[in-house]
Amino acid sequence: QVQLQESGPGLVNPSQTLSLTCTVSGESITTEYRYWAWIRQPPGKGLEWMGSISYVGTTYYTPALKSRTTIFRDTSNNQFTLQLNSVSREDTAIYYCARGQYITGSYRSFPSWGQGTQVTVSE
Repeated sequence: QVQLQESGPGLVNPSQTLSLTCTVSGESITTEYRYWAWIRQPPGKGLEWMGSISYVGTTYYTPALKSRTTIFRDTSNNQFTLQLNSVSREDTAIYYCARGQYITGSYRSFPSWGQGTQVTVSE
């Protein structure tokens, strides 16, 4: 059974880079036809798929965040990482990593999730 665990700082200063890592256990991130995602939920708002990385390392980003987002992986440690540049208070959210078998541009494509981690952007 796959398990995902997010890690990273809970507080980031405005204009800095947010960096979160998802550690996966129970399955290799290079398993065929697996897509690994970052999803977030700002306070009082809905879930937003931010982007994904595939089992071969191809990346996909939602257009609204593409210019600020990078997702990369470390296959030796079975991890993938989100970097979000130039953050503002609007980036305050609970951030989740997730696993799925499809890319549709929606968080609904990902049935397996980590527990989530709160990130607050504040001075």
